[in-house]
Amino acid sequence: RVEVIRSEAAEESLAGYLSLRRRGRPHVTLKLATSLDGCIALANGESHWITGEAARAHCHAMRAKSDAILVGGGTLRADAPRLDVRLPGLEDRSPDRWVLTRGSAPEGWRPLSSPEAIAELADVQYLFVEGGAATAAAFLAAGLVDRLLLYRAPILIGSGLPGLGDLGLASLDDAHGRWRLEERRRLGSDTLDVYSHVPCSPA
Repeated sequence: RVEVIRSEAAEESLAGYLSLRRRGRPHVTLKLATSLDGCIALANGESHWITGEAARAHCHAMRAKSDAILVGGGTLRADAPRLDVRLPGLEDRSPDRWVLTRGSAPEGWRPLSSPEAIAELADVQYLFVEGGAATAAAFLAAGLVDRLLLYRAPILIGSGLPGLGDLGLASLDDAHGRWRLEERRRLGSDTLDVYSHVPCSPA
């Protein structure tokens, strides 16, 4: 008789593999870097840099653990992000770059037609979503985010660009009970909160 022992640590270490087998899609991490009031940029679009060096280095380490990384078409056009890993010794761990778009992708990028199309990403166990606001909201509204990395800088922007677009919530009750805080740490002057998604209980 073989006894199967499950543990949270084991499940976490195999999160990508298990997500593919159980749900037919990669394990998805959404990264947001915001001001204290939830902005990702000034009203004119300036966003370099909201968080400090330590937070950015941590984000690069998270990229190195991912098979693929994704942004929206608006972010790609506006910022032309590199989305590579720029940590000494880990430069060759840069993930494949994807863009959420209904059109074609520029050289060096691959197009993804919708959040649900991540089920078609062959051999991708871990997907890292970096924005922008509309893309982040689309993945959240579709229920496709498993882990949320929220980097917050101790600054206030005011009437800047919000970190998230419309999530389609009908009431505040729908917003509660969806996320569980797993970790909080200081990264220089910034704060990182790590949340895991709480599956909905069957009715």
